[in-house]
Amino acid sequence: MDFILDGIVQAFVLLFSWDAETYSAIITTLCVSSLSILASLAIGAPLGFLLGYHDFFGKKTIRTVVDSLLSFPTVVIGLLVYAMLSRKGPMGELGLLFTVSGIAIGQTLLGLPVVVAMMATAVESLDLRLKNTLLTLGAVHSQVLRTTLWEARYSLILAAAAAYGRIVSEIGISMMVGGNIKWHTRTITTAIALETGKGEFAMGIALGLVLMIIAFAVNFSMAGIRRRAGQ
Repeated sequence: MDFILDGIVQAFVLLFSWDAETYSAIITTLCVSSLSILASLAIGAPLGFLLGYHDFFGKKTIRTVVDSLLSFPTVVIGLLVYAMLSRKGPMGELGLLFTVSGIAIGQTLLGLPVVVAMMATAVESLDLRLKNTLLTLGAVHSQVLRTTLWEARYSLILAAAAAYGRIVSEIGISMMVGGNIKWHTRTITTAIALETGKGEFAMGIALGLVLMIIAFAVNFSMAGIRRRAGQ
């Protein structure tokens, strides 16, 4: 137990002394996860709207595929993105392998099904009279999209929080696509795995505490949004 207590004490020392290596992993994580969630929302919100708003042939099949992707292993996503970005891959010339942008691409694919599925469900649960009213008033497709997204704004925020929680805590994509390069692509999760394997429990615990704080912040935000949406 002593080494655990010592690790906790040293972890707080690292955090409050603004240890450069520790905060490098934190900043990289916040940067890549922010890029990923913004891309997931920009792509996933319109797709979720289309999936929930329109009825078309094969819709149930697409919904099944989207729901299945919610539990898609992150290491498999990392493998696919690695193959795409490697020198022999179709996107190899872009030089995105072992970069923050490369990790963001993989994590976007991780968060995208969450946003699409939750957005589609939210749109399907809206009052059907909204669509008829908008069309009666002569609204064009872009106006219908904006109005529907606004009515489902709480669900969209919940989708963003859920996707962000999955993105920020993953390790497979960050390790495979980012390469865990110190001062460059090392994230909180990859740093925890590396430092713990080296026996450096202090930094592992410090980064673990930061990750827990982020997770709790996301969960508390989701709880607050649910309460507000229920008013």
